[in-house]
Amino acid sequence: MEGAQGPIFAPIIAESGSSQYSARFSADGYGSRASNISNAKKRGHGSRSWIKIDQEGISKVLELDKATIMRHCSLPARDLRLLDPLFIYPSTILGREKAIVVSLEQIRCVITADEVFLMNSLDGCVLRYESELCRSLQTNKDQTDDLPFEFRALELALEHTCMSLDAQVKDLEMEIYPVLEELISSVSTLNLEQVRRFKGHLLALTQRVQKVRDEIEHLMDDDGDMAEMYLTEKKQSSEAYTISDQVIQTDDSGVARSGSKSAPVSPVASLSGGHKLKRAFSSIVSSSKHGSFLSSSSSGENIDQLEMLLEAYFVVSDNTLSKLLSLKEYIDDTEDMINIKLGNIQNHLIQFELLLTAATFVATIFAVVTGIFGMNFAATIFDYPSAFNWVLLVTGLFCASLYFSFLLYFRYKKVFPL
Repeated sequence: MEGAQGPIFAPIIAESGSSQYSARFSADGYGSRASNISNAKKRGHGSRSWIKIDQEGISKVLELDKATIMRHCSLPARDLRLLDPLFIYPSTILGREKAIVVSLEQIRCVITADEVFLMNSLDGCVLRYESELCRSLQTNKDQTDDLPFEFRALELALEHTCMSLDAQVKDLEMEIYPVLEELISSVSTLNLEQVRRFKGHLLALTQRVQKVRDEIEHLMDDDGDMAEMYLTEKKQSSEAYTISDQVIQTDDSGVARSGSKSAPVSPVASLSGGHKLKRAFSSIVSSSKHGSFLSSSSSGENIDQLEMLLEAYFVVSDNTLSKLLSLKEYIDDTEDMINIKLGNIQNHLIQFELLLTAATFVATIFAVVTGIFGMNFAATIFDYPSAFNWVLLVTGLFCASLYFSFLLYFRYKKVFPL
């Protein structure tokens, strides 16, 4: 496979190592990989930095352009745009004729039947994916594994994505629960601002987890998409079909030569009769074999293996989504409790304002009476020294009884308990 693919990558290969333990990890961090990524991020250059991982677990850093990847993996340009780091696309898993396009969070790669083209990046998740995939392939090199190469690479990408999202959810829970508890005990502008920021982060994380979960569920619901992902079987059957076709053509040519020797009198008749008949028969046999392979490769019994793999990570992503939904419900419950507390405080303020308004009304009546007797006018009541005391006493009793009447009315109407 390596020998057949050499001419395809020869014009643009810029290797910096032969494995994950090579010298591309320099003393200051990541060495030549950083320079490759900085060059790849330039918008004007058509080539980007890729990490090629083969079945032996050997990784190489290559400079490949889109046209080369498209020719080698038989992919349309639309699929490669999903892997472009300059654009933000949701998580996607696409099964094609000769490759699987994977765009899960930071892991963006193209998986074929015998190699993985991983987009080079300094992100920790990408580095862990590369190192663990190489170590897994090198460790299990001599062991028989039920999963083909493409499924092992896909499983590791799903595992890293699900574990990364779950770790982010746990970190968010550890940060947001203390803030919510503090907010319940003391409602302040600082605590409200922190909760608002955490809620925005929660919604963004929920959308990312939801997209990964929906993508896995979409694959599980479509048997045709899952059948397209059996790249190793399709490659082996395609090679077997090519060999059988060559054998049939060789037998066909031998039979045609023997027929021409046994019947030299009418060579035209032998070529036009027996030779054309055998060629038609061989094409029918080869097409029937190829058709039987396509039907068997897309049958339900072959999909069970991939379906069980996807189902395991569907459960993990669904559990992560449940945690996020529970956290969102907890935030909503906290907001409801805060609103109830604020409403209760507002009710107390309204009650106090109502009592103060009633007292002000009563005091105003007393002040009116006092103001009337303070005017300079002639009246017989001023001839009695004790008359003014009786006026004050009667006015005071009237105002007090009026205030208590207001309180009894508020209690009767259940404005507030007394």
